[in-house]
Amino acid sequence: MSQRLSAPARREQILHVALEVFANSGFHGASMNDIAEAAGVTKPVLYQHFDSKRDLYQALIEEVGNRLRTNIGKATAEATNGKSQTELGFRAYFRWVADDHDGFRLLFGSGSRRDDEFNEAIRKIIAESARAVAPLIAVDIDESHRETLAHALVGLAEGASRRLVGLGQDFDPDAIAAEVSALAWAGLRAVTPKD
Repeated sequence: MSQRLSAPARREQILHVALEVFANSGFHGASMNDIAEAAGVTKPVLYQHFDSKRDLYQALIEEVGNRLRTNIGKATAEATNGKSQTELGFRAYFRWVADDHDGFRLLFGSGSRRDDEFNEAIRKIIAESARAVAPLIAVDIDESHRETLAHALVGLAEGASRRLVGLGQDFDPDAIAAEVSALAWAGLRAVTPKD
């Protein structure tokens, strides 16, 4: 039997273990029995913290999304100009991917987007990330254009990360961030206001 933990500590432990189980098996491939066994608890203990497997999965999406946004927000807060904001934002993102493969796979690779409810939660995380990036685009363009470019930058980072995580090898997040941010910055510098 597992060690007696406080309710918040037990919840954290379950979330941590469930992330790995869901990232490896997807929502449909994982069962509450799998999660309980991996966490060293009984199913009734799981249900004390989460009403259902769906509730647990939704909580994980929110938790992982919050970690991602927090990391990028803290990193870009230190920036002194648009170029450094771009570099620091990509560096925080790729460090998050390198350190949290399971979190990345949960959001972008475990089939979450095939479920309407989970897809909506992930779209919200992407939209919030793009909204955080948009003000960093220091070009005199209308707001809709800025939002589109912000989504493009988020997609650029996600696409590169899919490849890196799919290779299953370690990578230097700072080197990748330097390459991708150089591409993004060059592209942003070429943006001109629409006539």
